[in-house]
Amino acid sequence: MEIHSAIHGTVSEIFVHIRIIIGIILGLCISRLLTGLARFVQHPAYEIIYSVHLAWVAFMLLAIVHFWWFEFYLQWISVWHFGIYLYVIFYASLYFFASTLLFPDHMQEYSGYRDYFMSRRNWFFSIMILIYIADIGDTLLKGQDHFDAHGIEYPIRAAVFILACLVAMLTTSQRFHVIFVALAIIDEIVFIVRDYSTLG
Repeated sequence: MEIHSAIHGTVSEIFVHIRIIIGIILGLCISRLLTGLARFVQHPAYEIIYSVHLAWVAFMLLAIVHFWWFEFYLQWISVWHFGIYLYVIFYASLYFFASTLLFPDHMQEYSGYRDYFMSRRNWFFSIMILIYIADIGDTLLKGQDHFDAHGIEYPIRAAVFILACLVAMLTTSQRFHVIFVALAIIDEIVFIVRDYSTLG
């Protein structure tokens, strides 16, 4: 059996093939987050809500939907190597890991979501850093012109977010965490409206 190091099908064929696995992973992410939110309705006496945690859930839902939207530009990659394929899967999988951390399988050992989130914030924000680093690589895969089209604000935005995540890993200040997640949501919305409200 002959093995090729790259796929040379039409762009549309490759894109359809690749987006199937991405869709599966992102579907699991959304399922995890929505199921977690449903727990608050199912067991209101046992699931103690934490506003910062809920805000990060909202951010992740928005970011996952945004990810699926802007990955449309993967069709610009004309030659797919297995390494690129693995990279895209790795990038999508980071969203799943973050979603799983927001809603663990069991909460018995924690007094509520504030206790849980703060105890696992190093893991969560480490993954968020990886997501933003992976996003830079993903953008470059789509071409230098695509990367440059975002302007100087794009790398600055990533650097600021990564720095904020590092601070969030070190501090338990509720004021900082509230401000950080609020600005993260606003930034994500602005980024979507400015750069990805339409595709073409």
